[in-house]
Amino acid sequence: MDILYSDKHYAVIIKPVGLDSELEVVAALKEELDGDLFPIHRLDKNVGGVMVYARTRQAAAALSKAVQEGTMVKEYVAMVHGTPPESGDWTDLLFKDSSKNKVFVVKKERKGVKKARLEFRTLRAGEESLVRIRLHTGRSHQIRVQFSSRGFPLVGDHKYGARDEKQAPMLFSCCLTFPWKGETMKFEALPDWA
Repeated sequence: MDILYSDKHYAVIIKPVGLDSELEVVAALKEELDGDLFPIHRLDKNVGGVMVYARTRQAAAALSKAVQEGTMVKEYVAMVHGTPPESGDWTDLLFKDSSKNKVFVVKKERKGVKKARLEFRTLRAGEESLVRIRLHTGRSHQIRVQFSSRGFPLVGDHKYGARDEKQAPMLFSCCLTFPWKGETMKFEALPDWA
């Protein structure tokens, strides 16, 4: 487990692909760090990247408040099929079908539908394009479904339309910024494919 930063309040790590962010990562971190660990946000099991875990209840409350107020900024890199626009600001209505663990873009608001917004820049364009994404909302499978619904499924994302040989979506949480005791903390990392 790569630990980018750790103090008595919180730890910032690079979550490996294949570990559950709420149970398996906490168990692995407890082998390296003493004391309590509290998940603040989550990443899908098949997605890796930068995450923060609180080490005290007070830090958990403060970091959770940053998530709720939108002052914790999460950015990702993804490899998508096709060539998306140079940049974009997309807002969609998403509905999660829990029985299928799949999310769909829908046209009308109804029970269970949530608004989802992201901004992106295309960093490298081609048959497969590298994009950097800033989430404004944190919805389940949001990046995957918003890109797929526009004809740009993530490379390796077979659940949302990719037809390739990769075993997992090429999606990585690359940057986390949040306020802490009057300062702005920023942590970044990139996968080898970016």
